[in-house]
Amino acid sequence: MRLLVAPDAFKGTFRAPEVAAAIGRGIEAAGLEPPDLCPIADGGEGTMEALVLALGGETAGATVRDPLGREIRAGFALLEDGATAVVEVAEASGLGLVAEHERDAEAATTHGTGDLIAAAVDAGAGVVLVAVGGSATTDGGAGAIEALREAGGLRNARLVVLSDVRTPFERAAAVFAPQKGADAAAVRRLERRLDRFAAELPRDPRGVPMSGAAGGLSGGLWAAFGAQLEPGAPFVLDAVGYDERARAAFAVVLGEGRLDATTLHGKAVFEAATRARQMGVPAHAIVGQDRLDAFGKRMLDLQHVLEASDARDLEAAGSDLAARLLSETRPG
Repeated sequence: MRLLVAPDAFKGTFRAPEVAAAIGRGIEAAGLEPPDLCPIADGGEGTMEALVLALGGETAGATVRDPLGREIRAGFALLEDGATAVVEVAEASGLGLVAEHERDAEAATTHGTGDLIAAAVDAGAGVVLVAVGGSATTDGGAGAIEALREAGGLRNARLVVLSDVRTPFERAAAVFAPQKGADAAAVRRLERRLDRFAAELPRDPRGVPMSGAAGGLSGGLWAAFGAQLEPGAPFVLDAVGYDERARAAFAVVLGEGRLDATTLHGKAVFEAATRARQMGVPAHAIVGQDRLDAFGKRMLDLQHVLEASDARDLEAAGSDLAARLLSETRPG
């Protein structure tokens, strides 16, 4: 009985590989064979690590500007032969780089993300995957566009934006700016600023699904550089070979920090559970908090959902789940 352990990160607590490893230790302790560990992501934080672990590659770094213009070192990845790079917006323009008392949705810039994309192009990447979750910004990508133009543009490289939301450009301020420090008046100002900026771009990103991700960064890159916008979860699951690995498993064990109604809107766990159901592979979940109602669990067809708040709990939950599966498969 071999399980596939495919968790997303527990945001702000554990990286996806840490979650997978802890659950895996618990499963082995219960007497099952070592599971297949497959950390996943949805285009947010952790996407770069999930892709490097699955596909191989190396990390590199560059000096960039953080959301408030301060110089920092940020990382990006070069996959396999170096022809494809992965840039996470959170590395250069992330909310985690700004202390809570410093958050300023109107001042925050994506310039550093543009610096990081330019560094990936300088390193020889012909395709740059941009994972856009976790940003501190609502500038419509203005800073990133400026930085890329200062660096000489994309030089025949191609951008693919991996989005964890479907929000269009014109909704970016209303939906995301409040968590980035904007009050109601600031949201209105940001909406007006984004509208003006959209009208100045070579193409109008308003109304385009996923163009509002990272405060409109995805729409700005789409409009200025022809970036391809892709839902992050399906892209990552395809890249890590999830379907083939799930078919080879007795069951899949998913995970995320909080299982709730937002899980049903394109998150990695939703995509992974949906695929498992379509393949006829039982799915279970170990989560930090379970706030999804019974109807939502039926939609995902999750058979067991266990909670775990720390590394010890994750191991224990892995053991508990393994013991339940062993008990359920014993004759009689």
